[in-house]
Order: sequence, then C-alpha cells, then structure tokens
Amino acid sequence: MVAKDLISEVIPALKTSDLGQTALNWMEIFRISHLPIVNNQDFLGLISDTDIYDMNQPEEPIGNHAITLFKPYVTEDQHIFEVIGLASRLKLSVVPVLDDNNHFKGVITTSDLISHIASISSLDQAGGIIVLELTERDYSLTQIAQIVESNNAKVLSMYITSPPESTKMEVTIKVNTSDLISIVRTFERYNYEVRTWVTPDDSLDRFYSERFDLLMKYLNI
Repeated sequence: MVAKDLISEVIPALKTSDLGQTALNWMEIFRISHLPIVNNQDFLGLISDTDIYDMNQPEEPIGNHAITLFKPYVTEDQHIFEVIGLASRLKLSVVPVLDDNNHFKGVITTSDLISHIASISSLDQAGGIIVLELTERDYSLTQIAQIVESNNAKVLSMYITSPPESTKMEVTIKVNTSDLISIVRTFERYNYEVRTWVTPDDSLDRFYSERFDLLMKYLNI
C-alpha cells in the first residue's frame, strides 16, 4: 500500500488568506493538530495549532504573520511504512502527500494510518496474540511458524521489536485462534520464553489454574 491510496478525502488545505481561527476550528472538527497551507498546487508547509496560538491574533489571516513553516512530506508512491516513519519521527497528526512535480495532492491522517496498519497486520481479525522474548541468535521464523502450525493454527502477522543496546528481541505473533494453551506449551517445550499472551476468551485463566494445580501437586510430593 502506497501513500496515494491513503489520502484523506475530507481534510481541507488552508490558504494564506484563511483566518487562524478558521484553522483552529477545522483542527477541532477533524481532531488533528496540523493543517497544510497550499497556494494553488504549491505546498507551503504545515501549520500547527501551537503556531496559531503563538500569533495571539487568531482573527487575522494566517498570511499576515511571519511564521516559519516546516515542510515534511511523502511522495505518492512511498510505502505506508515510510509514511508511518515520518509521522512518528516528527509527531505529525497529518502527513502531506506530493506528486512527482511537487504538487500538493492531500494529506494522510495518523488515525487512518492506524486503521490501515490494523487491517494489513490482521490486528482487527479474531484470534490471539503471543509475545516471545529471545536472543537474536535464537530467532528462527521458520521454527516459530512450524510451532504455530503444528497446533493447527496459522500466523496472521508478526513483528519484531528490539530495545536499543540489547541482544534480546520481542517477537509478537498474531494467530488465527483464541485457544492458545497448546501453542504456548509447545513454545515452552522448545525453550522459548513466553513473555505474555492475550486471548478474548477464558483460556488464560484456565491455563494459570492448571499451572497452579501442577505446582500444588509438585509441592505435595
């Protein structure tokens, strides 16, 4: 999925003749904190709600004030991950999109980005989530998938996070079943550390209840 497929059809662009208060009203309506300023098809930059409050005269046109606008943008064919990266680095509520001629085409909202990520990552589908902690040298995508599939389940999505200056990583797996007990037990049999797991049904309580019973039997030996 690329940037042009994510452009919002409702977020307006400002003109320099628009009032600061108009911009604030639109920001409140659409629950964003940035809006693009466009002259014909030329992208002049993003203005934030903080910029407008700093004017101290929201009833005047934006163009009456000397504001240093920053100009972050992506091009139409950039991948959704690049859009997310830019929004995250700069803490943007909207990401402007330009074509190959540097003409403004629209913006992508971070709320739409979240919805699309949930969709392509299968996070909005039914199933459970398992989080593993392991070292980089022990990571094997093939083995993780085999463990899941050996329990008659499928991996819907997976992503890896690694803290800075750490040799360990967290692997978050979304599977197509909410009955995770057998999968968790298999991971543990293969010496994986299961950090946590999430399921919408009561299997988590059942799992820990079984673990507690086993512990009691062990202590009674």
